Amino acid sequence: MKSLLHRALLLLVAFGSTSLLSLARGADQPNFVFLISEDNSMHYMKMFDPHGAATPNIEALAANGLLFENAFSNAPVCSVARTTLITSCYGPRIGTQFHRRSQPAPMPEGLRMWPAYLRDAGYYTTNNSKKDYNAIEGPGVWDASSGKANWRGRKPGQPFFHKQSFGTTHESRLHFSRQSMEENPTTTDPAIVFVAPYHPDTPTFRYTNAKYRDLMQQVDAEIGKVVDRLEADGLLEETFIFYFGDHGGVLPRGKGYAYDSGLHIPLVVRIPAKYQHLVDATRGSRSEGFVSFIDFGPTLLHLAAVDVPQGVDGKPFLGPGISAAELASRDEAFGYADRFDEKWDLVRTLRKGRYEYVRSFQPFNFDGLHNNYRYKSLAFQEWRDLFAAGELNAVQAQFFQPRSVEALYDLKSDPHETINLAGDPRYADVLMELRTQLGQRMRQMPDLSLFPESVLIDQAMDNPVAFGQWQQERIAAAMDVADLSLQPFLDAAPAIAKTLAAEDELLRYWGCIVCSCHGKQAASMADVLRRLAVGDASRLVRVRAAESLSLIAGEDPRPVIMQALRSTTSPLEAAEILNTVVMLQDGPTAVDFEITAASLASLKLTASDDAALRRLEYLDPSFQPIAKKKQPQGKAKKRP
Repeated sequence: MKSLLHRALLLLVAFGSTSLLSLARGADQPNFVFLISEDNSMHYMKMFDPHGAATPNIEALAANGLLFENAFSNAPVCSVARTTLITSCYGPRIGTQFHRRSQPAPMPEGLRMWPAYLRDAGYYTTNNSKKDYNAIEGPGVWDASSGKANWRGRKPGQPFFHKQSFGTTHESRLHFSRQSMEENPTTTDPAIVFVAPYHPDTPTFRYTNAKYRDLMQQVDAEIGKVVDRLEADGLLEETFIFYFGDHGGVLPRGKGYAYDSGLHIPLVVRIPAKYQHLVDATRGSRSEGFVSFIDFGPTLLHLAAVDVPQGVDGKPFLGPGISAAELASRDEAFGYADRFDEKWDLVRTLRKGRYEYVRSFQPFNFDGLHNNYRYKSLAFQEWRDLFAAGELNAVQAQFFQPRSVEALYDLKSDPHETINLAGDPRYADVLMELRTQLGQRMRQMPDLSLFPESVLIDQAMDNPVAFGQWQQERIAAAMDVADLSLQPFLDAAPAIAKTLAAEDELLRYWGCIVCSCHGKQAASMADVLRRLAVGDASRLVRVRAAESLSLIAGEDPRPVIMQALRSTTSPLEAAEILNTVVMLQDGPTAVDFEITAASLASLKLTASDDAALRRLEYLDPSFQPIAKKKQPQGKAKKRP
């Protein structure tokens, strides 16, 4: 026996092979399957929420495993969420936080997408078939990736990891017409379906809710078929099955928005009988421990006895040495929402226990700001029309109004996050704790989104992580400026004035944004903002100053903004400016810019300049798309 072990060790030394290391650990390693339904939060499944649909196949997985009450996507939209999932790294730290990417980011130095480590350890890795990554995949991640990929192509006895996505619940399935509503009744009864309190209770919203619950039942059947194939192949009791959603649901204020409805995903892990000893959990139980997408890769590596690489942000939540009690003690999840197609934003969240803290760095970019693909949904269209007609209550209208700079929600008493407790003195200690923790996280990362995206594309994308480390002090200084929006204006005014005169254009940029956050209270800053709008060396500072003057003093921003559009040579910077145009035109200021494609003719836009093209489609009804997009765009009417 000793001689056999000695020879195995000599082989390991001689060949340095991870696959041999895998054999030394024992070829008896568990298999893993990810089954991912697109665009659904946990709110649409009865096993998580009493208002959801019955999903018997997924319920059967839970009966033989562990249901997670508090699982979260770190981002509320697919490419950012899926990149976080496959890298185990926070998007704002590694430059993958924008949906969709303007330019793919390289993986952090020394890291690969984590299925590559399973593959090195002898696993057969397959993807069927959605990727949608904002990072460069690199070699060695998948043995097969296609619409036909599965575990059956592996060598006899070879362990495998298989990832499969299901588009049945994708947002596009809710892009139906009025005629379709009338001609295609739902199986779920719209009369008894639940309508969230932030939505108007109309036949359109009832039908949309019912339709989505029908789709949940369809995807449940599809998932059941994959499980049946595993069982038919004799693999079910050798395979961990993870079922989860890739981010929040697609009814308005779900997908793309950093609320619980956009981040809280369903997660069930079926534990195979053969490997029950690896998990400290009773089959059919529930865990209240918090897990998020950064943790999924480390969990699989740990269960497979593969070392978790240094440099990732997550940690395992199942496997040897992880007790049920320790898992249950985890109570935090970090979330982020940045650009969502052509709609720019900057929101960070920290969920801790029953509370969620939401920090909006540009709260004037209200949630309902136009986004072409979202507004193909009749529910989105009707919601906005009812707001314009003044037919919504205060909770329902909030989606189309500027947000608070910070919000605190008690998810236990207010699961739909309609009551902001940030101004309630009874919650002052909780607010300060979560505000402080969130700020520390962003500074320590550091969070690259303190720079405009166009600046990151120009300066950071060769190595975003190194750029962040190099610029860490500057990012922290910008955070300090942004935090001036949290103070009463009179207290913050001296520091804001100093910032607007700063040598660093990034600080001046954030000083203008802070003025906009304070609104009309910041009117005393109008003179210095006028000087910046006319004469600042930075085009984006000039735009932000003009934007702020419009919001705080009602001044006409068009001369400055139109000159910026005519002079920029960056399609991405133009799209950032057009975001301001749409916000000022459709928001309370109602400034009519009369933008046409000719306004950007000098840019010579190509089909890859997606964000700018989408804005032109909205602002100029006569504009003809340059080429068919990956996501088909419908014509949107110009808003008054």
